[in-house]
Amino acid sequence: MSNLEELGLCFVSHYGPLIDGNHLEKNIINHLTRLKKFTFNIRSTAFLNKIVNLPSNEDIQNTFENFQNNRIISSVDYFTKANELHCHIYSYPYTWTHYFTITNNFSGGLFKCVRQISLVDERPFEREFFLRIQKSFPFIEVLHLRNDEPPKNDNQQWSIIQYSHLTQLDLSENHEYYVEQFLTNTKTCLLNNVYLRVTYDTLRRVTDNFTRDATRVNCSKVIGLFLQNRSELILDLKDYFPHAEIY
Repeated sequence: MSNLEELGLCFVSHYGPLIDGNHLEKNIINHLTRLKKFTFNIRSTAFLNKIVNLPSNEDIQNTFENFQNNRIISSVDYFTKANELHCHIYSYPYTWTHYFTITNNFSGGLFKCVRQISLVDERPFEREFFLRIQKSFPFIEVLHLRNDEPPKNDNQQWSIIQYSHLTQLDLSENHEYYVEQFLTNTKTCLLNNVYLRVTYDTLRRVTDNFTRDATRVNCSKVIGLFLQNRSELILDLKDYFPHAEIY
């Protein structure tokens, strides 16, 4: 492919070398002498206990000094519980329709092309984080959240976060605080016709056994409810989700 003039790369490298600017120069750019446009979205992961010198985000960013024609964004995250290091590098403006594994280190920006995101961290997501996500991804349709740690500061008054295009919401793998946040209409405004995935026990606690008024409005907007850890349908749940097919 030595005559290639444009190249776009998007992939995840599991437990191999961390891919940075030096890696891209040595293994790709130096072999494509006619390359004029290079866009990429690359995430590489490695085991923490197998890396001698843990790189910082500044270390990764410094490897792109020779990339004169691109704005490069990088982020490095340490997941100590999972024993993993995640390194994410991409050219900006971002052109892909998905943006996965967004953590508290997310630097912001505007991503009009993105329709699907996942929010993942071992540290709690504070309210400010969700406001930043709403502004950065105004057209998201699918959101998956995974976080077991509740926020430490939830006493401040915030404006309602509105997700104007969201149709699929997966809250099945996180602390019940985040389920409460998305289903309470004074905190979050959901679009009509939402498909929701959640565990039954968490949903029952958040809605006070399907009687709580604060979560009734958003629950009434659900048209597809995918329950985990519940086999039989109960009447109170069906009344609380009047428009939903329950799976």
